[in-house]
Amino acid sequence: MAGEIMDNRGRGEARGGLPSVHPEGRKYALICAGLSLIAALLAWETIAWPLAFLSVCILAFFRDPERVVPRGDDLLVSPADGIVTQITQVEPPLEMRGDDGGLGSSPLTRISIYLSVFDVHINRSPCAGTIGRMSYIPGKFVNAELDKASEENERQHLVVMRSDGVAIGMTQIAGLVARRIVPFVKPGDIVAAGQRLGLIRFGSRVDLYLPAGTSPQVLMGQRVTAGETVLGRLGVSAELEGLQQ
Repeated sequence: MAGEIMDNRGRGEARGGLPSVHPEGRKYALICAGLSLIAALLAWETIAWPLAFLSVCILAFFRDPERVVPRGDDLLVSPADGIVTQITQVEPPLEMRGDDGGLGSSPLTRISIYLSVFDVHINRSPCAGTIGRMSYIPGKFVNAELDKASEENERQHLVVMRSDGVAIGMTQIAGLVARRIVPFVKPGDIVAAGQRLGLIRFGSRVDLYLPAGTSPQVLMGQRVTAGETVLGRLGVSAELEGLQQ
């Protein structure tokens, strides 16, 4: 059950079964299923079957599985499922700068995670803290894998303020197909590490800005899991290498 303690000494109970579906997607699946039923009653099979298949695809897209979040005050977990496509040093976006509840203006390490339409699109908090700044910016819908998507696409910036005063920045970016970013939180909300923060519909990207003195604990091309994969350890600066096989 959610909230159960899991550890490496055998505590906790592994559970299987199908993941739940987020309410945001149920209405779309019901609409498609209803249209499919109407088409079937009218003997329009060429329409009924594709609509039935589409309703199943929608349920799969909006799936919302439980995650086992590692516990540790120095851990920053992945905010999204997907593939690490960029690790680079950049200045934080203007909306996230400032020394008062912001990331400052000095270059920080940005980890970009690309989500395909087959990935879970529920985004999660990288750490425990309080939601500070949130800025929604309308924009274009270019390929989310491109670097310019961070500056041109529809996006939402948010900052999580840890209890020790360290600010962690995160940006949800819409992609070619995505057309809406849905937040689950607002400024002032207290969140736990791995807590659901929002979702992006139909393909997208999420950027995480690591604080100064923290190096990525993942590599380019690595698949990560929201709420479970550790992207960084605060204050730990270590160079990692991997071998693609």
